[in-house]
Amino acid sequence: MEQHNPSIRDEALALLRSGTTNRAVAERLNVPRGTIGWWLHEDRKRRGVRYEQPTDCPVCTGRELDHASYAYLLGLYLGDGHITSKPKQHHLSIFCDAVWPGVIDEAESAMRAVMPMPRTGRRERNNCVEVKSYSKHWTCAFPQHGPGKKHERPIALQEWQQEIVDTHPWPFVRGLIHSDGCRNMNWTTRIVQGERKRYEYPRYYFTNVSDDIRRLYTDTLDALGITWTHCTRAGKPYNISVARRASVALMDAHVGPKY
Repeated sequence: MEQHNPSIRDEALALLRSGTTNRAVAERLNVPRGTIGWWLHEDRKRRGVRYEQPTDCPVCTGRELDHASYAYLLGLYLGDGHITSKPKQHHLSIFCDAVWPGVIDEAESAMRAVMPMPRTGRRERNNCVEVKSYSKHWTCAFPQHGPGKKHERPIALQEWQQEIVDTHPWPFVRGLIHSDGCRNMNWTTRIVQGERKRYEYPRYYFTNVSDDIRRLYTDTLDALGITWTHCTRAGKPYNISVARRASVALMDAHVGPKY
């Protein structure tokens, strides 16, 4: 093992204690990163300092949060999101259909806007892209996390989350639609001057098994003045439909089809 001058080690430790990253110190002093990391570990051990993983969690640090991005990410999480808990970190995963690359990009951008420090990644399998971010603080941002499926346990927003949704309702609705909704064309027939003609019209659907999540969606639609109806299929009221022309026009202006 290469021996380094003690003065270089002391300089490295001084830089590390001031907040300089291992990489920056290694490049500045031309010392391998592994050596820098070992010096830092031994220094903490000698001083009895317990290492705490740095975080930019807005809940824990009070850092200003990008509310619009959070509202959108909250909608995605409630629809197709999941947090996997591990001993040292939590994995936030948003599952997206591979045919919508724009939604995939927007999901990852929202993760980075809400917590820039954790790394993100993607994994594709069976035409599904899992957008992931790794941080033990994702459960702080989404306290709805818990054991079991979302529709099998109560889902309620905390006061600070509801305030964000109230202030940024459209990103929240957009996140829900991008996860568990769609915009499609329906059709029906009408008698016009004695002749039956086909009539097509756009409609937004949102489908979720959780009564609580559907209620969060419809309560937000009510606040926005959007007219909606239950659309029961096979006796199950899991579908929420928006089909009135004025309401669809508002949804088109602020949500739009997946892309």
